[in-house]
Amino acid sequence: MNEVRTSSRKTRVGKVVSDKMDKTVVVAVSDRVAHPLYKKIVGRTYKLKAHDENNACGIGDTVKVMETRPLSKDKRWRVVEIVEKAK
Repeated sequence: MNEVRTSSRKTRVGKVVSDKMDKTVVVAVSDRVAHPLYKKIVGRTYKLKAHDENNACGIGDTVKVMETRPLSKDKRWRVVEIVEKAK
């Protein structure tokens, strides 16, 4: 029997804003949500710390990150792929 796995892990696409740490990048994810009372669309940005095994990411790169087990105090995401390198 072939076992088919479907990933239930969250993925996000964001921009690298810091790569100063070893094997870690800070990714800013922009989201547009409706205000709970006034229903106006508001832009929200939040930051994630993601594991970058090969230190391949640089500031300004667009990356795809995936949820993973806790790797440190703040790090719960890992870089899956670099969507676009910074120019």
